[in-house]
Amino acid sequence: MSDRVYLFDTTLRDGGQTQGVDFSVSDKIVIAEALDALKLDYIEGGWPGANPTDDAFFAEAPAFKHARLTAFGMTRRAGRSAANDPGLTALLSTKARVVCMVGKCWDFHVDVALEISHDENLSMIRDSVAHAKTRVEEVVFDAEHFFDGYKANPAYALDCIRAAHTAGARWIVLCDTNGGTLPPEVARIVSEVAKHIPGDKLGIHAHNDTGNAVANSLAAVEAGARQIHGTLNGLGERCGNANLVTLIPTLMLKCDGRYALGLAKDDLRHLTHTARLLDELLNRAPDRHAPYVGEAAFAHKGGLHVSAVLKDPASYEHVPPEAVGNRRHIVVSDQGGRANLLGRLAEIGIDIDASDPKVRKLVEEVKQREFEGYAYDGAEASFELLARRALGQVPEFFRMHSFRVDVERRRNAKGELVTISQAVVKLAVGDQTTLQVAEGNGPINALDAALRQSLIPHFPQLDPVRLVDFKVRILSPQAATAATTRVMIEHSGPDGQRWWTVGISPNIIDAAYEAMHDGIVYRLLRESRKA
Repeated sequence: MSDRVYLFDTTLRDGGQTQGVDFSVSDKIVIAEALDALKLDYIEGGWPGANPTDDAFFAEAPAFKHARLTAFGMTRRAGRSAANDPGLTALLSTKARVVCMVGKCWDFHVDVALEISHDENLSMIRDSVAHAKTRVEEVVFDAEHFFDGYKANPAYALDCIRAAHTAGARWIVLCDTNGGTLPPEVARIVSEVAKHIPGDKLGIHAHNDTGNAVANSLAAVEAGARQIHGTLNGLGERCGNANLVTLIPTLMLKCDGRYALGLAKDDLRHLTHTARLLDELLNRAPDRHAPYVGEAAFAHKGGLHVSAVLKDPASYEHVPPEAVGNRRHIVVSDQGGRANLLGRLAEIGIDIDASDPKVRKLVEEVKQREFEGYAYDGAEASFELLARRALGQVPEFFRMHSFRVDVERRRNAKGELVTISQAVVKLAVGDQTTLQVAEGNGPINALDAALRQSLIPHFPQLDPVRLVDFKVRILSPQAATAATTRVMIEHSGPDGQRWWTVGISPNIIDAAYEAMHDGIVYRLLRESRKA
């Protein structure tokens, strides 16, 4: 029989401490609903009383179908009773029926940070948990810096978690707060703790400062812990927290059925979508190399390798990509051959006979263009256009007659030094020719603005398309300022789709235009094929 492991998500609190991440109330609601749909067990909404956003979220928190809404806070302060502590009162005043409270378990912090006696700290833990038990259904005790405390003074660290346990805490969560503990240490310490507190009441909360948060969480589960704290995509302060997106499929698909989670294998198919939804909300590019859910997680590049993959995927993929909602991706590059090309063409819906002379011609063209500096293993949209153009499947949506980009650096009427970029675009759509002028924040932005002014009146479906990333690489640095430049651009559409295109030229503006042109044509082609 499988052991039940409970998943406790802290994205809305720990994740909000990530540098550059600032959740709005609406963001938190959307993320919470997605986590609930994934059938996680606990969703920590934030810290009531800590800031207006968390207060507003708890006031508007959605009703969950599967998860238990959890509020986070701390034990009572020294010198106050649990019933008269403002922080504890705020924690217990939301509609959350589960609370997670953090308490000190390292004697060094009790001495230096709290400056109280060891017995007073134990009383704070005991009183807070006991009081909370009279107000909510479950109390989770977050044993802060437990591993550091245990290594320094095992007896006192155990006294702290025993105080929470005897006072009625449902879960005792052992925190590797600074992320410095390694998997063998976690396994040993959790095994020793499990001799004092049952494993089905123990949890693990690992930070990723040594890159071991996932490994530490798995080590704790192997040693007996049955609750895991973590975040979507490993968000969190410093180096992040244990990544639930990696842990969930690992526990479900890689542990021989020893562990059961609250979600079924059919639910696991939503994992990739959920991971990318978070990135979309945060306006972050998804990690292409993320385990299980990354765009490159099931990508195959080498020609001989691809031939074997197409015959026997299971021998090269540790799990089926569709099990986690991802897909196999055959990369086309100068390292691949006919098998790569045929596999990639099949992926994009091009059915062509392997013996067709166009296949060999296209393979040679790809290799030649990559020799020149193009990179189709990262710019799949440009590859699809290259292939469809070779097969005569790309209509002429518009014709570019000419474009000009000017950059002027001068002083304005106030004597301030300013730089102004202006683009002039002349193009034709059908028999209609248009001339548009636009200014922008730099030459590429100006060119993009002029193209949009020219095309959106004819193709309104381009209006929501955005350039979300722009990468430049110098291909011949020995040529200094005359070097050939490769530009890769990431585009996004209204449906969350993202696509990469590439252009090369000795002129960076010309290379950027080529990549922008491919991005526009790719979107128009996709829309026309839907019609």
